[in-house]
Amino acid sequence: MKDKNEILEKSYAFALAVVRAAKMIRAKHEYELASQLWRSGTSIGSNVEEAQAAQSRADFRSKMSIAAKEARECCYWLRLTRDSDVLDAKVVAPLLDGLGEIKKLLTSIVKSSVG
Repeated sequence: MKDKNEILEKSYAFALAVVRAAKMIRAKHEYELASQLWRSGTSIGSNVEEAQAAQSRADFRSKMSIAAKEARECCYWLRLTRDSDVLDAKVVAPLLDGLGEIKKLLTSIVKSSVG
């Protein structure tokens, strides 16, 4: 049996939650904000997934670094939706918590892939 890949699972689950949040934002006719959140929030997992087929250690590190940057951007958009009252803080808080875990994992992965 194959071991579970924590960053793959967490980034995919996070992307699903972001899609749901973006739909809530779109329902409020905040289309640009929804699109920015959607793109950055789903890009994390897509880069993590792509890194699984990396051609080299440098390629792997590059994809994971991009995922980490997208996580930081997503954090910005989430804070903006919360602080502009587009989404209720109760909706955003668990997303930010999950994103914090993902950022820690990605930072650890990137640091350990140097070499």
